[in-house]
Amino acid sequence: MYRAYYPMYFDPTYLLVIVGVLLCMLASARVRTTYAKYERMRNHSGMTGRDAAERILRGAGIFDVRIERVSGHLTDHYDPRNKVLRLSDSTYSSASVAAVGVAAHECGHAIQHAVGYAPLNIRSALVPVANFGSTIAWPLIVLGLFISGNSSSLLIQIGILAFSLSVLFQIVTLPVEFNASGRAIRILGESGMLYPDEISGTKRVLGAAALTYVASAASAILQLIRIILITGGRGNGENDR
Repeated sequence: MYRAYYPMYFDPTYLLVIVGVLLCMLASARVRTTYAKYERMRNHSGMTGRDAAERILRGAGIFDVRIERVSGHLTDHYDPRNKVLRLSDSTYSSASVAAVGVAAHECGHAIQHAVGYAPLNIRSALVPVANFGSTIAWPLIVLGLFISGNSSSLLIQIGILAFSLSVLFQIVTLPVEFNASGRAIRILGESGMLYPDEISGTKRVLGAAALTYVASAASAILQLIRIILITGGRGNGENDR
């Protein structure tokens, strides 16, 4: 009996997606293993993440930022809109080297906010437009690929621009996170809250965390390149004539 065999088409642009996913997976694995190592190392003073955050904020002259506990693991973040520093269960009451490092990093964001650090302000302003852009980008691009005429190019161009906003957000995030970690390391060292060997562990934890942001930015850039490649000339009107 005759069977028809159809060659399976492989889109080479998927390689960009695969590379991005692998980068994010490797970075996440690095964070988990590094944090787990220093989560087991208790700091010499027995200072918890909350204790460290209070001391750092007071030392920086910041008294209008609340410290709250939030559920989850490594869900720590600073909310500039409400001036709230939220520490996760794994940080708030833990006296580990990792917990103090993470708390200090979030305090770094609070200090950035207090001194008007420009990249943080830019990132905060980009949040709503980046979220909106990432939501509408693919629907517009897909719709643009399925219709013809001038509307096709316009939709694709708007979709690419919308996605570019989310990529820009990822890029702007990098100096914000690196600067916050730098502030944290410097404060922990100058204040004597951690011993030199503990500072070394904190650097490794925050360095591993920074890699996740680098991986996310790289993945977003690769995705943008893929979008441009798969749309071909449709975004500049070449295929509409």
